[in-house]
Amino acid sequence: MTEMKCPQCGNKTVYDESNKWRPFCSERCRLIDLGEWIDEKHKINDPDGPDIPSNTH
Repeated sequence: MTEMKCPQCGNKTVYDESNKWRPFCSERCRLIDLGEWIDEKHKINDPDGPDIPSNTH
C-alpha cells in the first residue's frame, strides 16, 4: 500500500485502487481542485502558445 500527501490538503492518503478519489483523499479535495482548474488558477503552459513570435507577415 502506497501512501502519499493529498495534492489539495496535504493529508496522508492511500494511492491504490481502494481509494476511488486518488490522488486526492476525498471527493471534497477532488472537487476543490477541479474548481481551481475551471477558474484557471492551474494552467499547463503551451510551448506553441502566444509567447512564441509568429513568422507570418
